[in-house]
Amino acid sequence: MFQPSQHDVRAFFCGTWRKQRAGQPLTPLEAQAAFWIDEHPEYHGTLADEPAALQAVYRVEDGRENPFLHLSMHLSILEQVGIDQPTGIRAAVEHLAATAGSLHAAHHQVMECLGEMVWASQRSGLPPDGEAYLDCVRRRASRR
Repeated sequence: MFQPSQHDVRAFFCGTWRKQRAGQPLTPLEAQAAFWIDEHPEYHGTLADEPAALQAVYRVEDGRENPFLHLSMHLSILEQVGIDQPTGIRAAVEHLAATAGSLHAAHHQVMECLGEMVWASQRSGLPPDGEAYLDCVRRRASRR
């Protein structure tokens, strides 16, 4: 399994933003990342300053959202939907996107569920519960 370091992830997103702005060709993964970067103009300044981005500390206690975690979650959800893993996530996200009004809004809702699943797994020491995650996404889609 590929496990990039924090530095690798940050360099990837900063490099993708740099290449996109320069009009350079993007790999398929970079093109997916570029789509989500475009959806988040509030991150453009951070991504443009790679040396600072590589050193930045994002602590919840400081009220700073981590743009690299956020963008990585978009890519993770995109991959889950693409391979329909856990089984049913594709349909659940599509339904949520229809009820939320956009794929972007749906992703943000799914991120909440994904975060809850990871937090519960870390807290319990048990593997992530894909069914609970899927149920969370389905509940959010049915509330709208």
